[in-house]
Amino acid sequence: MFNLEKFDLKLDTERIGRNFVYAEEVTSTNVVVLKQRNIYKQHGSLLLAENQTNGKGRKNRPWYSAKDMNLTFSVLVSDPKYLRKKVNLLNFVASLAVVLSIENFFQLRTELKWPNDVIIRGKKVAGVLLESITHGSRIERLVIGIGLNVNQTVFQGKFTLDPTSLKKELGLNVEREKILAEILNNLEELMETSLSDSNEVMNEWRERCRMIGGRITVSDDENVKSGIFEDIDDMGFLVLRSNDKVETIHFGDVSII
Repeated sequence: MFNLEKFDLKLDTERIGRNFVYAEEVTSTNVVVLKQRNIYKQHGSLLLAENQTNGKGRKNRPWYSAKDMNLTFSVLVSDPKYLRKKVNLLNFVASLAVVLSIENFFQLRTELKWPNDVIIRGKKVAGVLLESITHGSRIERLVIGIGLNVNQTVFQGKFTLDPTSLKKELGLNVEREKILAEILNNLEELMETSLSDSNEVMNEWRERCRMIGGRITVSDDENVKSGIFEDIDDMGFLVLRSNDKVETIHFGDVSII
């Protein structure tokens, strides 16, 4: 059972996570936070669910998480200052918040895989999914969904990238309350930094994306492209160089050749 008192002692934010909702089971934390406007009004509102019956990652892939063992949660972003431009950077802010928290607490060597995966020793420990509601060209509500494998040690199903957990890497149980509070503390700080100096955030992200400079393939539902992962542009998109051609990739699955 999640201990709210332990969590609250470690939380050091002004807004993120201050409106905290705990649920035993929901369909998807992202879907619930986006749709239930009467409950999730305040910027930074958070829903943590012990079980999701329809949890998902990118491309609607299912996200399987053992009940009471991991962290599956969503944070509402509704303050207009975060929704005006470069919204895609919140994806990088969130994954970097997870990485910094793992590094600070456990001194584990982590990597970031474009666009939103957190990797330990070649295996996926966490993922981020942004979803939004728009009105015309304006974003009204956006949620940052984060799934972190904490104490689960057995994973069933087929995966594009083998999963791991903090417990598997450390060999001991991890207090979910402390790591969640640390993620939220880092998330709020990085969100503020991204407004004043987005380059600082992106440079920290680049340092942990060890695929940059290597040969990769990028695949979407229809096409496969290969080349050098040259960089990430200021919008967070992948810059791919193939021979003398340079193109910007907005989405896709990346693999090292």
